[in-house]
Amino acid sequence: MTKKGRIFKTIRRYFGKHPAGIFAWLWITAMPFVGSLIFATNYDFLEQYQLLTPLDYFIYTTLGALLMGLAFLPTTLIAIASGFYFGWSSLLFLVIGYSLGSVLGYALGKFTNLGFTELLFRKNPKFHREIEARKEKEGSLVFFVRISPIVPFAVSNFLFASMNIKLWKVLVYGIPGMLTRTVLAFAAGVLASSYLAAKESMNSPLQWGIGIALLIIGVAGIYGYVKKKR
Repeated sequence: MTKKGRIFKTIRRYFGKHPAGIFAWLWITAMPFVGSLIFATNYDFLEQYQLLTPLDYFIYTTLGALLMGLAFLPTTLIAIASGFYFGWSSLLFLVIGYSLGSVLGYALGKFTNLGFTELLFRKNPKFHREIEARKEKEGSLVFFVRISPIVPFAVSNFLFASMNIKLWKVLVYGIPGMLTRTVLAFAAGVLASSYLAAKESMNSPLQWGIGIALLIIGVAGIYGYVKKKR
């Protein structure tokens, strides 16, 4: 059996004995899409809220962390809505919110995949050695995964937890990686005349161009992590 075959066999065996892990992965994959559909027809309720007091900002940050960390809504959608309804004053608290969401998502990934990495490495020592040989490049992997527009926030949290990447690296390298996409989406919300217009602006040629550029950067960075040293 090939190395990849052994790895996938180990993964199948693990999740066959840990259905909670399967449910968690299905949740973080599907729920942001479901949440987006629900939000698309119920976003008007945000018009009655304002961020005026410290308590308002605390609630906003906490709710944002829960929504993103538990994969109820995608980070880009929350950034657009925050920019449109609450303006630039909420940007810092949005960043704090998805930082806390990273911690929550990472912790859930660890809890629902308890023992997965240890089993995978024990059954595939060569794969373990290859991962260990790339330890010094983990920070760059986190950065480039976060900057890539095709890897969802919740999925990347679980991925980093499953790879045993230290949480401090996820935060230190992940936050700068997310900032570009976050600020672009946030600015689209701030500058739009309506929430729907803000969403539509994310499909403009400029946004597509930036998205493709970020995708190329992300893929190149991930390839640099995967590529073996000669």
